[in-house]
Formats: sequence, C-alpha cells, structure tokens
Amino acid sequence: MRRFVRERLGISGAILGMGGPVQRTLLYSFAAIAVLVAVVNILNVITIQHGEADHALWGPLLTEGSSWISLIFFLWIPWAAWRVVPPDVRPRWKLLLHIPAAVTFAIAHVALFDLLRVIVLGLMGKHYEIGPFLPQLLYEARKDVLGYALFIGLFSLVDHLLHQPGDEMAVEASTFDIRDGAKLTRVQLNEILAVSSAGNYVEFFLADGRRLLMRAPLRNMELELAPRGFVRTHRSWLVNGKKVTTLKPDGSGDYTIELGPQSVPLSRRFPDALAKLRGL
Repeated sequence: MRRFVRERLGISGAILGMGGPVQRTLLYSFAAIAVLVAVVNILNVITIQHGEADHALWGPLLTEGSSWISLIFFLWIPWAAWRVVPPDVRPRWKLLLHIPAAVTFAIAHVALFDLLRVIVLGLMGKHYEIGPFLPQLLYEARKDVLGYALFIGLFSLVDHLLHQPGDEMAVEASTFDIRDGAKLTRVQLNEILAVSSAGNYVEFFLADGRRLLMRAPLRNMELELAPRGFVRTHRSWLVNGKKVTTLKPDGSGDYTIELGPQSVPLSRRFPDALAKLRGL
C-alpha cells in the first residue's frame, strides 16, 4: 500500500522527484506555483504598505508570508487530488471528489496561517486576534477554491508540456519489450544485434552478450521489427541492419554477416536481404 501511494502521488524516485516523468511534473509545478504565489504576495505587501504608509512593514510581511508558507505546505492536497482524479478521468462524476479536496485545502490553509501568526506575534510579545473562524474561512475560501482550480490546471499544463505525444512515440520507437512469461525486459533497439528462431521461442542476441528468450514465432518478430530496421536473412534469423559490420561471401551465393562479436548466416534464398544490407 505504501508503494502504491508513493507511485500514485509521484513521490517515489530520486531527490525532489527527478526520477521520472511524474516526479518532474511535481517538481516543476511546485516551483512555478511557489514563485507565482510569492509574486502575488509581494505585490499585496507593496499595495498594503502604499495605502498604510504609517504602519510598520512587518505587519503585511507577516500576513502575506504566513499565507504563502501555509499554501505551499498544503499544496500536496490539490496535487494528490489531481493524481487520483485528473481532469480527463472517466466517469466524469469522479470530478466531484475535487469538492471535498478543495474545502480541505481551504480549511488547512486558513488554520495554519492563523497558527503561524499567533506564534510569531506571541514571540514578539504581541497578541493576534483571530476572530470568528467561520467568517474568515468563508472569506478566504473564495480565493483558495479559485487557487485550487488554477493549481489543477497548472498541473495538467505542465504534465502536457513535459510529455508531448511525439516524445512518447520516440521513446517507444527506440525500445523493445522482451517478455518471458510475467517477466518483462525493456531494451534499446540498438542493443539488439540479431533474433533467431528457437522452437516456439525466439532468442534475442544483445550487444552486451545477453541472450533473452521470448515465446513468439519469428514471423511475428519480423512483422514488428522490419519497419524498425531489422532484416530477415535466413529462415531462422533476423538481423539489426544498423549493427552489421561485415558481409563476407561464403560461396554459392551465401554470406556470413558479422555484427560485432555475433555471426549470422545470410542465405542466397533471401536476395532482397543482401540488397538491403548493402544499401545500409
């Protein structure tokens, strides 16, 4: 359960969440929100000080600073809600879950900045008059709910900008998943030197010396890998055309293909393969 929660909220991985795409969205979104809200708070301080020049600067600094700290501290609430119920969720009624999340965010935000003001003023030997909590909450909730909605939109925007479909297609095109039962090994295409038939399986020969099995006919592998630069050179072999280093004739129209340390036959029954490899 702990691992599930960490993965869903995007808090697993390297320090500050730089271990994966979700974590990068988390980092960039939080950084952008922290800066934007700080700018708004600074503008509020300037406005208040301009209107009340005879008052000390620490008053608006405390008010706006405590609000900023509280908002950033509880920013995980809209983040968690966005992760669990993104804007494109189906069925759409699940979006109603954002209502209790927004209310919780507003209550937590107001409660903490009130507490911070009480503590700071107490340390200064002053008293902070909180007043009735409900009217204050209703006043602040209008701004917090609007902020909550903007944060959800910003999370979606940052996620979209960081994960363009073209980037995902490029990653998908450069890798291949080798499945053996429940086990999956994802390798770079340029790591695969050749693929051979092995009964009901195919065997992948990798550049680092590994040999991985996958239950599938070689014909299926040919259909999947041919558009990605692989060439059928024998009834039992596919080769990665970009990894061929030597074409050595064996006589009678047959050849031996060298792909670094791996040697593969090229049968005269596959003349198109020879032409393709010479072209590459």
